[in-house]
Amino acid sequence: MNELSSNIRDNLHFLIIEVENQLDAFKRFYKRGTDDRSQRLHDRQGYCENLMLSIQNACIQGIADTQEQKYSRLRAIQSIAADLDRISRLVRDAVKQMHHIKFHGIISGRIYLTILENICQGIGLIETALYGNDSRLALKLGEFESKVKHEYKKLLREYTKALKQREHTEDLILALMVAHSCERMGDLLLDIGNALLSNILGQPMDGERYHSLMASVQPLSQPAKLKDLVVEPIAETRSGSGISGISHKSKQNRKVQSYAAIYKDGLQRKLKEERDRVEDWHEIYPGLAPRILSYKKSGNSATLLIEHKVGMTFEQILVKESDDMLERCTQKLGKTLNTVWKGTKSKKSVPANYMQQILRRINDIYAVHPEFESSVSRLCGVRVDSFEHLIEQAEKIEQDLSPPYSVYIHGDFNVDNIIYDPHKNKISYIDLHRSCYMDYVQDISVFMVSNYRLQILALPIRRRIVAVIGRFYKIAKRYARRNGDVTFEIRLALGLARSLVTSTRFILDKSLARDMYLRSRYLLEQIRDLQHDEYKNYKVPVRELFIG
Repeated sequence: MNELSSNIRDNLHFLIIEVENQLDAFKRFYKRGTDDRSQRLHDRQGYCENLMLSIQNACIQGIADTQEQKYSRLRAIQSIAADLDRISRLVRDAVKQMHHIKFHGIISGRIYLTILENICQGIGLIETALYGNDSRLALKLGEFESKVKHEYKKLLREYTKALKQREHTEDLILALMVAHSCERMGDLLLDIGNALLSNILGQPMDGERYHSLMASVQPLSQPAKLKDLVVEPIAETRSGSGISGISHKSKQNRKVQSYAAIYKDGLQRKLKEERDRVEDWHEIYPGLAPRILSYKKSGNSATLLIEHKVGMTFEQILVKESDDMLERCTQKLGKTLNTVWKGTKSKKSVPANYMQQILRRINDIYAVHPEFESSVSRLCGVRVDSFEHLIEQAEKIEQDLSPPYSVYIHGDFNVDNIIYDPHKNKISYIDLHRSCYMDYVQDISVFMVSNYRLQILALPIRRRIVAVIGRFYKIAKRYARRNGDVTFEIRLALGLARSLVTSTRFILDKSLARDMYLRSRYLLEQIRDLQHDEYKNYKVPVRELFIG
């Protein structure tokens, strides 16, 4: 509590008291229906709003000035203050509607009082839960919301039945609006509980995710106790999955140690795919993929607790570490890939269908970069094909370029999905839900472009990036030559064209996005102009593509 300014603490306390007083006034107005209570509530409108704004302004200032670990608490308080102000507004709206009800018997009974008592009890827990980091009390607010929802459904059934009798229709509609306002107060109570949980865990959280997390971390702590674990958000994937690092606190100095595991939650389909693919990797190449510690499913959602692989991502090594470490990492990655490709090589041809991959994402690309969408035009009498026409032409050529074999690929072989442990000189893979048997060129093209698209302009780093791309190209080319893959180069060009343009949907830098789009066009135009007997002799212009 001491880390918060007195301005935040005091104003939050006054705001909670004011909302409790307004709810109490609402209950008394409900019992008596007197005008003075209604007027008093509306007279206090500005007070709640001013307290809320003072809290939010102080939180904004605190976020700008404070250390990162305190951000979650200040963001939670901002959210709580806004929700308390919304509850105050709903109280005033409900009283306003009740004031217009002529037949007061319509809103008689204990249900409204029960709803308001549950809301008041929930609000009374906020400060204790916030300052005590009490997840039990935070979850209790969700229980109060469930009770409010239960009572609201009783009112909804009662009023719906009464409306069918077509008596006191206007009053019943107003009563429904009052009931809905009360239900929304319950929803906001749940939001406050979720904000409290998010503060405790330092990442977006709700009751369902919290229970899933606690069930998932049982392998790390028996029984799992939140106070013995630290949950740190790592990333939010584009598919919506949340990724967090789970670590133990040191018993001696309470400092956080390295991650004990990685926790993911999201769509069941996505996480089940990742679990299944990880298990496949354990059969194919033991030790390359992390171990699955726990998998839980609930409806359409699921949680996954997986081993944390020790080391640094390829991106971190490329950007921050020494030339010697980068060389060792690249060399080990090449050896690992050759071992995997050799061990999983299958005679069955599984084409990547690069042009189809572009077409599946073309609308997303145009949504971010509408300037890429164009029709066929002429420049100084020379025909300039639209990008989609280039794709159509390349797709026809691609049909004659099936790979001679397939291997088990990563499927999302970006620089941040490859882990290198310099102490053990070991490569590991993460984020494996797209792994499958396919043309190995898919992984090669994705890796090369994921290096190129790093938005780092420092010349020494750009030189390292280009060197890594060239080195990786040679590794793959040697493998293709040894294994008689005569169409490797032209398939790589198609894969690079695909990866270059589809990556632009995640890039808002117009200069970089256009640079990648034009390079994709450049490759497709080269392929379009090839004769069939030239396919095997084609060479990817790697230097011009990534340096020019």
